[in-house]
Amino acid sequence: MWLVAAVLSALFAGITAILAKCGIKKTDSDVATALRTIVVLLFSWLMVFVVGSAETISQIRPVSYLFLILSGMATGASWLCYFKALSIGNVNKVVAIDKSSTVLTVLLAIILFHETDHLAVKLIGTVLLGIGVILMVEKKAVQAVNGNTYIIYAAGSAVFAALTSILAKIGISGVESNLGTAIRTIVVLVMAWVMVAVKGKMAELRCLDKRELLFIGLSGIATGASWLCYYYAIQNGIVSVVAPIDKMSLLVSVAFSYIVFKEKMSGRAVCGLVLMLLGTLAMAVFA
Repeated sequence: MWLVAAVLSALFAGITAILAKCGIKKTDSDVATALRTIVVLLFSWLMVFVVGSAETISQIRPVSYLFLILSGMATGASWLCYFKALSIGNVNKVVAIDKSSTVLTVLLAIILFHETDHLAVKLIGTVLLGIGVILMVEKKAVQAVNGNTYIIYAAGSAVFAALTSILAKIGISGVESNLGTAIRTIVVLVMAWVMVAVKGKMAELRCLDKRELLFIGLSGIATGASWLCYYYAIQNGIVSVVAPIDKMSLLVSVAFSYIVFKEKMSGRAVCGLVLMLLGTLAMAVFA
């Protein structure tokens, strides 16, 4: 079941990237992140009450709260970097760099959680993922889209995303996954709005584009669905397998970016995508 949840997480995450890109053409990326986090928060707490886990909140250990909060902070930082990168970069390239967080996540999971079953396969798969990312980030694209700035933000997103998964695995232990996700989202929401206030962007809320606001809301729903599936899979499955599967949301993003934004991929980038897919499949098959 956790494998199915991981696949659904990838599907919703892929849709999120496209909807988010549609919602930040005119809207500032920090403002968009803060707005969509409200939707994610409502969605996640709705699921908590649907499954009836709200009453268990008093049973959560302090150490679980600590790691859930740290995971939420890492998520907030990852989001701010990710959507800033999306606002100035090419979807295919930004998403590819962001997905490189898988390499760090797998290595940390092997070291911290001793997920050493089929270790050779996992390491080979990780190498394929790494090479795939390098191939997808082409030199021409880097020069054509706002210099190298978007790469810095996308790389920051990847590092914080990897920390998110590891911290969440620790924090969500013994906590119902929907409730854990909802608690984390509160932290992300606070971080997102503090960032908007600190950067003096609150005034931009008065002139939001209604069409973009719709896409921001939809991306929030997609994110909420992705998170609920992902953290269920993280809690019940193997982190070093769940993370690579989740990152194959890249396939969905690439497909939609070609259809919606007409972002074509070169032969080199396609080879990179294939290597990433092969690495992920290898780890999933031997899970």
